[in-house]
Amino acid sequence: MRSRTRRSTGSGRGSVKTEPPIARTVKSLLVTHCGAGSTPAIQDAADAALAAGMRILSRGGSALDAVEAAVVVLEDDPRTNAGTGSRMRIDGSIQMDAAIMDSRRRAGAVAAISDVKNPIRVARRVMRTPHLILAGEWATGLARREGFPAYNPATEKSRERFEESVRKIRTGKAPAWRRWLSVSDTVGAVARDVAGRYAAGSSTGGVALMLPGRVGDSPIVGAGLYAGPAGAVTATGIGEEILRLVLCKTVYDRLGRGARRACDEGLALYPRRVPIGIIAAGRTGPGIACNRNMAVATNVSFNRKRLQKP
Repeated sequence: MRSRTRRSTGSGRGSVKTEPPIARTVKSLLVTHCGAGSTPAIQDAADAALAAGMRILSRGGSALDAVEAAVVVLEDDPRTNAGTGSRMRIDGSIQMDAAIMDSRRRAGAVAAISDVKNPIRVARRVMRTPHLILAGEWATGLARREGFPAYNPATEKSRERFEESVRKIRTGKAPAWRRWLSVSDTVGAVARDVAGRYAAGSSTGGVALMLPGRVGDSPIVGAGLYAGPAGAVTATGIGEEILRLVLCKTVYDRLGRGARRACDEGLALYPRRVPIGIIAAGRTGPGIACNRNMAVATNVSFNRKRLQKP
């Protein structure tokens, strides 16, 4: 906000009076995505998540609430690899990661959590504790203490994928580890509310055939997501590669150049063979970059052709 000053016309000759500050109008902003490599077939999921978050923002709600609501919609869609429908690990278990963070740098995350419907909601509860991240059975334990019921996120489709993967391993037809890692559908959202606050959220079921206990980038502050006074960023792609470059903090530090440019520069850090997607919300608007197809939605116009990959 800025203040106006005027000369006083009263007896205090030459004195200066300060008028009340003029509030700037901040437009709400929301971006949602279904993961690097997601196709137009699930564009409606990104659109539904956008609608859920915008209902909150349009009422003057917080960016944090909007991001949580948007990610819940994506977790509940069995076509995404987050929440219901998450991929199974090499032992047939499902362990999920999620995180949420706001522009006050408050964050909460869960890693390798199981038997819950919405990991992002549990991550939000972690924000109320002295900790940033809880993992494994202890994250699930917090979920139970907070009233989240037991839930099996497996679907018929996720079971079929797992059985097919096992058959390929047994017959020696399984591809190299890098090719398994290239299939990753982390979902996420970033937002700015009318008060100028930012938030970022991410959630994933991980990648096919990963070892039990593996943790990717999604729940790691600075890697899978980051938020601060300048904006919010979240990423999707091969988690190990995102972790190595602390991608979201790297992009966040460049938001002063504009969100679109910051995302483009973050994407340029990787060779084309590494699937990566980035979304950001900054003062200049949204940033969206991906070297694969990606189902994405936002409440402002953008050049969707930039995301159409061969």
